[in-house]
Amino acid sequence: WYNRGVVEPVMGFCTAEQHKLFLKQAPIFEKMLVDEGIRVFKFWFSVSREEQFRRFKSRETHRLKQWKLSPVDQDGLQRWDDFTKAKNIMFKHTDVEWAPWTVIRSDGKKRARLNCMRHVLHNLPYKGKDKKVAIAPDNKIVGSVKDMYKFT
Repeated sequence: WYNRGVVEPVMGFCTAEQHKLFLKQAPIFEKMLVDEGIRVFKFWFSVSREEQFRRFKSRETHRLKQWKLSPVDQDGLQRWDDFTKAKNIMFKHTDVEWAPWTVIRSDGKKRARLNCMRHVLHNLPYKGKDKKVAIAPDNKIVGSVKDMYKFT
């Protein structure tokens, strides 16, 4: 759903009006969900430009990974700065108190995934929760937009 916030405006898959409407409506929709008792988790898996380039090169040459790489992906790598700008605009409009973004530093895939799961388990109340197992994630890997990107 959040493709409308970043990918679609950068790649020209939506109009400026559609993008603006999304940025306005997303927090309203999320507030409606939260008001009904639904917990909203939004994760941004942040990959460095260098790591993304390495992953793309691996996909180009590995016959079992080639299916993962599309022409849109390859074109997108050339638009890194545009994606960064769109991401920052999206965060400005949709990182809200009732549904904040959680940034996961994801150059290390396994570490990122495990810490994302830790974040969910640590933050959800559930019957039989073992606080020795449902520990907080590594704060060098998982954090708020403000903490991870130094937003004010």
